[in-house]
Amino acid sequence: MNEASCYESRLKSVHKILKACEADGMLFTSLENIRYLSGFTGSDGAVVVTAQKSFFLTDSRYWTQAEAEIKGSEIVHYRRKMEGIASLLSDLKLKNIGFESPALTVTLHRSLVEKLGSDVRLLPFEDEIKNLRAVKDPGELALMRKAIEIASGAFDHALTITREGVLEKDVAFEMEFFMKRNGAESLAFDSIVASGPRAALPHGKASDKRISRGDLILFDYGATFEGYHSDETCTVVCGSSSAEQKKVYQIVKDAHDRAVESVRPGMSIHEVDAAARDYIKECGYGDYFGHGLGHGVGLAIHEDPTINAENKGIIQEGMVFTVEPGIYIPNWGGVRIEDMVRVTSNGAEVLTRVPKELRII
Repeated sequence: MNEASCYESRLKSVHKILKACEADGMLFTSLENIRYLSGFTGSDGAVVVTAQKSFFLTDSRYWTQAEAEIKGSEIVHYRRKMEGIASLLSDLKLKNIGFESPALTVTLHRSLVEKLGSDVRLLPFEDEIKNLRAVKDPGELALMRKAIEIASGAFDHALTITREGVLEKDVAFEMEFFMKRNGAESLAFDSIVASGPRAALPHGKASDKRISRGDLILFDYGATFEGYHSDETCTVVCGSSSAEQKKVYQIVKDAHDRAVESVRPGMSIHEVDAAARDYIKECGYGDYFGHGLGHGVGLAIHEDPTINAENKGIIQEGMVFTVEPGIYIPNWGGVRIEDMVRVTSNGAEVLTRVPKELRII
């Protein structure tokens, strides 16, 4: 699929939503959806999609950039954002207009209502559009593979300096520097390096703690490449591992593998979560796994589908999401194993590269 047809296909997905919801048009204001639908990489703008045409709107800071980047949309200039959006919507004579309710603030919504008048209905869309980016096309997949390659190299590099006595934050800094030096446009998120009892913190920010012999060390890291993210978690042990550490690690590894092996198009999302969660519970550690099993990854580090026990949605071929079970025991430590997977016609392809067998460094 060439670049032009890629954006045409994405806009057609919006057209289907408009038809199903009986809307005349849709206003997109989140930067991720703006980029997905138009190719724009800047920090401000809007996209309006109707059944006939798509428009990208922005101010003078981005007029030149828009000319170079926008694909499949007519460029509209404005000086003030809400005035420009309202003017276009009025010119198009749209009466029922969808908008991204998670992205448009109450203040901006109120301003738009005042400018459009009582004859226009603004329709809040959330569930209707949440899966818009869930199925990844080949171009998106290629960019995520590159982000994964960069991040995997950073983890390999981090292991060369991770040893007893080293500060967590120094390890995190080395990972982050490596990613930037090797092509990442940014970090997917602040790298997590949490050792010893701090490994029980699922989002333990790298600290001034020095790594000790016998510590579990949880690494959670990712890179961003041309807008697309990677996300991977590895847990290792410094020096030597105890019997309990090996036991907990193997339970998490088995739960991870069961979830990955369960993935099939057409199954309920909550069943993937259950494949890991039920096993951890059977092993007696259910109280120590509190978060959902995973999340979609793409232009945002967390996007649909959300893989948890409450989601009754359906797994679709082409979705990309994480599988990341964990066990976190206060004052002891924790283990999380995370891979990104792509749903294929008959299962799941693991995209992330680092082997997940227990490693002692």
